Amino acid sequence: MIANLEIAPTTIPTRSSLLMQTNLAEFIKDTDQGKEADRILRTCVHCGFCNATCPTFQLLGDELDGPRGRIYLIKQVLEGNPPTRRTQVHLDRCLTCINCETTCPSGVKYSKLVDIGRERVDKQVKRPRLERLQRRGLRLVMPYPRRFTPLLRLGQLFRPLLPSTLKTKIPPRIATGTWPHTQHARKMLILEGCVQPAISPAINAATARVLDRLGIRVIRAAGAGCCGALSHHLTAPIEAKGFMKRNIDAWWPHIEAGSEAIVMTASGCGSVVKDYGRILQDDPDYRDKAKKVSKLTKDLSEILRDEDTSQLRSQESRKIAFHPPCTLQHGQQIQGVVERLLTEAGLNLMPVADSHLCCGSAGTYSFLQVDLSQQLLNDKLEKLQGNGPELIATANIGCLAHLQTKAKVPVVHWVELLNPQP
Repeated sequence: MIANLEIAPTTIPTRSSLLMQTNLAEFIKDTDQGKEADRILRTCVHCGFCNATCPTFQLLGDELDGPRGRIYLIKQVLEGNPPTRRTQVHLDRCLTCINCETTCPSGVKYSKLVDIGRERVDKQVKRPRLERLQRRGLRLVMPYPRRFTPLLRLGQLFRPLLPSTLKTKIPPRIATGTWPHTQHARKMLILEGCVQPAISPAINAATARVLDRLGIRVIRAAGAGCCGALSHHLTAPIEAKGFMKRNIDAWWPHIEAGSEAIVMTASGCGSVVKDYGRILQDDPDYRDKAKKVSKLTKDLSEILRDEDTSQLRSQESRKIAFHPPCTLQHGQQIQGVVERLLTEAGLNLMPVADSHLCCGSAGTYSFLQVDLSQQLLNDKLEKLQGNGPELIATANIGCLAHLQTKAKVPVVHWVELLNPQP
């Protein structure tokens, strides 16, 4: 496996008590990005524990398709060794599930390093034309509800006529759900997002009803939209920051007016918005506001964890398999909270093996790495459905849409299972 390392003849040690030594090239070593990368690289002790929980390493068995190998690839690029197309492919195969960060005993911030590495490699290695078109198409459509929603509705219109292989890839149209209009002293913002309002508008409506019952008014800020995650992970940092700044501008008047939190019902978005402060730390106009936004951002489970939820019950005690998204359990380090809330609501949670592993959705990964994504999906559904649940619940729209393409039972957001009692 190590022989595949094509950009420099470095041998990867299997274990060492020494921190990684670095010698970054002049083009990056004195930049903020270079300093951050150097700090991360020097944290790694080459132990390889990360490979034990890396989904792509488990599937492919290649050192360069695990975090340790990718760290070495990035290190050599940053030290001035020219990357190749194969370098790019190994980095593309990473799901950015950051299971490795949860596993790492040294606290290596791998996700930050892989963002830096991908951006640098993409500047030096030109992608094949089809890939460029694919990635550009995703960036031009998915973050924009006015573009994405009509295309989805068109697909849903013709869905009954499509062959089963295509039909499963288009989610059925879901009713919006009722929004409460009660006025409360407590106010919280909610992120509408980009694809979630079209795929499953019932999620935020259910959230508004639940929080209304707890005496909290939910505000949808005009002008807020995509969190910027898609552009950020497709190495379009300027575009990503544009989305982030737009959201900050939309939220800021409400924050000044006393909104106490920004509620996230998509854990993928929450993971990125909580990182606005770091991503925009070099922008003098948005630095302080971004830090404030990140501080106020809470996953819905974090909000309910600190409230009296005794009024929230399930309509019936159904058997549920819960899939904790990577962005919830690894990205935001929120573990066991949703499960406790669902259990307290009277639901019967079924045990799920290997719940720490990714389902293969990972933002645009299911479009760009189809074969690997499908292998992960099949394995995840086998585990989720192994004990005969009536429903599968999750906490991220990407996971929900991905799982329901092949699930034998309905897939819902967990908040839809809570029924506010009168």
